[in-house]
Amino acid sequence: MKVNRRNFLRQTGLIAATPLIANELWSCTPSSKTEEKSSDSTATSSIISEPSVKDFGLQLWTVKEDMLKDPKGVLKSLANFGYKQIESFEGEKGVFWGMTAKEFKSYMDELGMSLISSHCNPDFTVKKETEKAFIKLVDDAASIGMKYLINPFLGSLKTSDEWKKAAEGLNRQGEITSKAGLRTAYHNHHFEFKKFADGTSPLQILLDGTDPKLVDFELDLYWIVKSGENPDEWLKKYKDRFRLCHIKDYYKEDKMKEIELKEKQTDPFWPIGGSTIIGTGRIDFPKLLSTAKANGMQYYIVEQERFDNTTPLQAVKVDADYMKKLVFA
Repeated sequence: MKVNRRNFLRQTGLIAATPLIANELWSCTPSSKTEEKSSDSTATSSIISEPSVKDFGLQLWTVKEDMLKDPKGVLKSLANFGYKQIESFEGEKGVFWGMTAKEFKSYMDELGMSLISSHCNPDFTVKKETEKAFIKLVDDAASIGMKYLINPFLGSLKTSDEWKKAAEGLNRQGEITSKAGLRTAYHNHHFEFKKFADGTSPLQILLDGTDPKLVDFELDLYWIVKSGENPDEWLKKYKDRFRLCHIKDYYKEDKMKEIELKEKQTDPFWPIGGSTIIGTGRIDFPKLLSTAKANGMQYYIVEQERFDNTTPLQAVKVDADYMKKLVFA
């Protein structure tokens, strides 16, 4: 995964809109040996059991380039793969990908899917002057029954005081969304776990400084594991605060050493490329998601950000196959 999230959002208007090739949509077997395992005995039961997650979602960031070319075609493929829920993000074409909110919902209904959430402009949290634009998005989201609007990134904040102000901003957003029947949430990366001199961390400040009646959290399982933190401990300590999660796997240690030898990077977000097909990496999802469910998790959203010897559409098909068989430990 070479595309920087922030740069992509600036550059998406430069990518031409062309139809997707049908063969790509349906040729869904990755050739990489590191990614050919879609499940194993630690991930699913050898005895036929009901899957633990009946309706699972996908964050459209995973297929962002394809969505720019043919949003309706990609969404139809995702429905065929088995995804029932969609989480969008606010790119060049907007949360609704060039459609109105009602047009997007109508197409989702046709496909048997629902748009439950979207990542949105982080400025809505930290710049009160953007409130009018936020209220417009809230009204559109509420009109089609969405559940969440989520801040996906506050990486520019450096001090604990800035994070405390961000918590106030999330509470303000929460008041606006709650009046419309939605919820506000925050999505983590790894930097929210880095401690300040007083022993607190940005994520702790946000959790302690926001009103549980107004603000929830989306736990990105890749980033919390990559940060070295124990996700079980956070889920239990802040029971019922993490209502959504990103199910994103993390390459095993040997593969990461190989990547680090070949791909020297200075970007603090590298290696985003540590992300791999679900069930082939180091995260024990059956066990971790069992803990998550016991502590209030409600929405399970697939995301992937690296695609070795495969394509995003091929990868999300394999990810969906894993989710269909996933049984919590």
